Amino acid sequence: MKPETHSPDHARLGRAVRELRARRGLSQEELGYRAGLHRNYVGAIERGEINPTFRVLLKLERGLQLPLSEIIQLWERRATDTVTPRLRRPPQAPPTRRRRSPE
Repeated sequence: MKPETHSPDHARLGRAVRELRARRGLSQEELGYRAGLHRNYVGAIERGEINPTFRVLLKLERGLQLPLSEIIQLWERRATDTVTPRLRRPPQAPPTRRRRSPE
């Protein structure tokens, strides 16, 4: 079970980092090396298990060779992709049983 500190925002950031890494053709290990982070840490970010600090985001910026604004921009786009309002149906009464009339 995930701790309460993990949120959909963490998951979206992780998906954004994963997508940008894949676009660059980098493995988690290669991104970690370029960013000065351990590959397991990169994986944890991508899975939304970690709340990265600003310093870590700057390291990802360096590793991905992208401006931080582009990482955040993709994160923002993912917010609109995943948050689609669902219409709730009003609760319905349980179906009633009809009694058969004696034949």
